[in-house]
Amino acid sequence: MDKTIAPPRTVGFWGSSLFQINGMIGSGIFALPAVLVAYVGSFAPWMMLLGGIMFLPLALTFAWLAKRFDGSGGPVLYGKAAFGNFAGFQAGWGRYASGIIALAANTHVMVAYFAALSPALETPLVTTVVVVLTILIFTAINLLSMRSSVNALGGLTALKLLPLALIIGAAIFGGFTSPAIVLPQFSQIESVVLLLFYAFIGFEGVTVPAGEGRNPKRDIPRVLVTVLAGVTLLYALVIWAYLTIGPEEGANENALAGAAELALGQWGALVIVVGAGFSIAANNFASLIVVPRVAYGMAEQGMLPSWFRQVSPRFLTPANSIVFYGVAAALFSVWAGFAALAAASTLTRLLTYAITAAAVPMIEHSEGRANPLHAVVALLAFVASAWIASHADQQAWSMFGVLLVTGTGLYFIASRGSKDAAQAA
Repeated sequence: MDKTIAPPRTVGFWGSSLFQINGMIGSGIFALPAVLVAYVGSFAPWMMLLGGIMFLPLALTFAWLAKRFDGSGGPVLYGKAAFGNFAGFQAGWGRYASGIIALAANTHVMVAYFAALSPALETPLVTTVVVVLTILIFTAINLLSMRSSVNALGGLTALKLLPLALIIGAAIFGGFTSPAIVLPQFSQIESVVLLLFYAFIGFEGVTVPAGEGRNPKRDIPRVLVTVLAGVTLLYALVIWAYLTIGPEEGANENALAGAAELALGQWGALVIVVGAGFSIAANNFASLIVVPRVAYGMAEQGMLPSWFRQVSPRFLTPANSIVFYGVAAALFSVWAGFAALAAASTLTRLLTYAITAAAVPMIEHSEGRANPLHAVVALLAFVASAWIASHADQQAWSMFGVLLVTGTGLYFIASRGSKDAAQAA
């Protein structure tokens, strides 16, 4: 492999859209309707639309910065440009490390959904083998080329969205009556806001593989806002469909399956459950496309050992970073104790958000064209990220500290290696 080879720019608007769609839509949408309805009743679809509006400032900060950079790394580049190498590193490392844990955990959840088709998948040994094989197969596909990865992701995305379209169609054409909208009391507004925020997390992945985009400075800002609006509308329609069909009250992990069974029978419920499995599969596959490019971008900036930036001369993909990510996730998937680390995933994501939001006014100021509106929006995004982080439990903070210390050690090792190489040259 040759680290001087750069991956080709093959991803356009629609390919980038797939990254954001699958970063945001995982298994949560299949349980979200019942949970949100339990909080705010028939106002839930409108609450979801408000959630999209509340999340917009964060999306705008990424969009404004994406107009300035066309290399891989996303928040890594934003943090470095605003605050230097160390901040750029912290914006990327936590996302990469926690992504490994999340990929392992989510693949277990995916197999649990597919157990509806084959009870053999409920056997612990079989489950572990299938999880490991799934991660390794997804990794192998991602090694082939970005184009093949995007094509495969497109197929998985269709399989995850069709069941959601089915439940919406059943509500529209099934002769059901929509409930009257009743304004809620918002006695648990804090819980509702947290729920809405978590529903949109994952959108930022689209900025990471910018180095393989055909015109990332044009496409990615458009994708960030357009897909956020589209996913918000989809969330609202799915929740409306759940309310309209009117399954028995009570939040559960298969809320949409209950609605589908009521509207379409047992086959409808099965389609929804399997659709949830494909939704997680697409989310995981997108992770294997996006997150290794974080390490690749960090290695390009001298924040990780150069081994992570080596590109396959045959497939023109950042092969070392992809293999490391996939193999590490496969190893974690056989370790029963990794679940606690997954709690730190959200915190590390929030650190990335906070650094990115703070980077907007800093970069604009350094360019000599500070924008007051941008500064206000960035402040709102920063405050929102900090407020959400303040609600994490002690275990999440402890594991976050472990990831932070480990990454910092790697950063200084890489920095020393870069200095030694420069001196030798």
